[in-house]
Amino acid sequence: MSALLKTHIAGGCHRLWKGAPRPIVLFRSASVAEAGSRSDEDHVWEATDSLTFSGARIGSFFQERPVLKNPFVEDALLRGYLRRHLPNQEIFSDLAAFGERLVSEVDEWGRECELNPPRLVHFDPWGRRVDHIVTSSSWKRMKDLSAREGLVAIGYERAFGEWSRVYQMCKLYLFSPSSGLYTCPLAMTDGAAKVIQSIGVSSPVEEAYRRLTSRQPDVFWTSGQWMTERRGGSDVASGTETVAVPQRDGSYKLHGFKWFTSATDADMTLTLARVQDGSGETTPGSKGLSLFYAEVSRGQDGRLRGLEVQRLKDKLGTRQMPTAELLLDGLPAFRLSEEGRGVASIANMLTITRIHNSISAAAAMRRVLQLARDYAARRTVFGKHLKDHPLHVQTLARMEVETRGAFLLVMDVCRLLGCEENGSASRQDSHLLRLLTPVVKLYTGKQAVAVVSEGLESFGGQGYMEDTGLPGILRDAQVLSIWEGTTNVLSLDVLRCVARSSGMVLQAYFSHTKSLLAGASSFSSLSPAVKAVDGAVSDLEEFIKVASSRGADYMEAAARDLAYSLARIYTGALLIDQACWKEASSVDVYAALSSGIQLRVSKISEALR
Repeated sequence: MSALLKTHIAGGCHRLWKGAPRPIVLFRSASVAEAGSRSDEDHVWEATDSLTFSGARIGSFFQERPVLKNPFVEDALLRGYLRRHLPNQEIFSDLAAFGERLVSEVDEWGRECELNPPRLVHFDPWGRRVDHIVTSSSWKRMKDLSAREGLVAIGYERAFGEWSRVYQMCKLYLFSPSSGLYTCPLAMTDGAAKVIQSIGVSSPVEEAYRRLTSRQPDVFWTSGQWMTERRGGSDVASGTETVAVPQRDGSYKLHGFKWFTSATDADMTLTLARVQDGSGETTPGSKGLSLFYAEVSRGQDGRLRGLEVQRLKDKLGTRQMPTAELLLDGLPAFRLSEEGRGVASIANMLTITRIHNSISAAAAMRRVLQLARDYAARRTVFGKHLKDHPLHVQTLARMEVETRGAFLLVMDVCRLLGCEENGSASRQDSHLLRLLTPVVKLYTGKQAVAVVSEGLESFGGQGYMEDTGLPGILRDAQVLSIWEGTTNVLSLDVLRCVARSSGMVLQAYFSHTKSLLAGASSFSSLSPAVKAVDGAVSDLEEFIKVASSRGADYMEAAARDLAYSLARIYTGALLIDQACWKEASSVDVYAALSSGIQLRVSKISEALR
């Protein structure tokens, strides 16, 4: 028998028996033989094909899972930032209560949205075309919650003046990782409200604006954003084929095919189309594009008016949210922009949605880090907890520095947006907002993928198991560098921003960055970080002088490195500024010093020789 067991083990334990009868398995008793009985070697059990076990032994150890705690209470940087800039007890109480609800209730909703993704029902049982997008009950709860918590409304009520946007985005920052991707329709809803507000709240969108910014669940609407067509994503100028046919009452009917429409179950949408003239012709390029408003509604027969849902997209991540291909076949719509001014009219929307994207990126980084830190105190390997292994602690510390930098960068852009909306922005603030919006989006989108991926490693193999919910954080993070402009597209947007302002945005950038560093001049403990960032500023200024004398191709090839350098330098300056605060913690100082050490501005000119 011993020889048989040794042969079986040597031959491996994973065999496939094909075409041959399964061998009879001999089971041996695991109990101790009674005195006077035959020895175990001599005791032969009767062969059987099945045996009833008295109990299955799988071991007594089970690893404790990471526990999500109140994300507001656990985030020292968030609380410190608000104490410094917005020390309002009403806000603190609201965010603390909201954080508790996220843990006790909302996070489970988000998980349900992941496990029960939307599905499309094309026909009813009698063959009628209905195109119903069926979503989970938790997805619907997210909409009610978003209204009641004012996740859009806060930004328009402006109860806290120029800091209202910071308050709103802090709340979304807490909500995002538990939201089941509901932050995506909220981003587009916020963007639509911003466009309507900038154009003028009047008929026919007055009612829509009221609903988009409402706190009442039975009134609140979400908005879609139908821009992408088959020929192009970011290149809407040459990629938009949808036509708008004028009607006698001044409205339009839209005909076209939209390749990507996120949150397709929204109540309304903004979209681009080309107005058709009397002879059926349209104007090509961006000059032919106009912005339109359309409501998603059904007729008495139950069918969508002027609209067919072709299919739902099968995506890598963001599976909780319906994304669809749509055929517009006479969709009733109203033109919002002046004819031919569609691209210019969506600029405000892009600012909002790119900031939302950046908030989600920073939030994903913070969530995976919070879980990894909790797990480090529960997981024991090689005789001690993960938190007691220096290398593991160093890895988490580096993730912390990246996460803090992302948070401060995003919040500074939110601050600038609030100043602009409140009418208190200086010219320098306006230039900074224009430059930093594409920079923060492209940089945090890339950061999120890297930090979340690193974070999954903190859980070992469990970080790769779908039923833990952890891989979904990484899959969802991947969209952050793609939606609302890829890294390269946004890097080119930075160049356009510089060119259109005749370099004024860069002057504002360098002026403000240097002022942040100057504020730390009296803190000797921060001098290594100040010196590193100041040196990077000088290197970047020198490169821009050299690059400006070369051709457009040179700058285009360097655009990504330029954008990354702008992000890293500014982030370093913000970390230093946070460490100068009178109530700064040792972690604030560590993050500033670490940022200075890690800061490496690309030697762009050398790389392109």
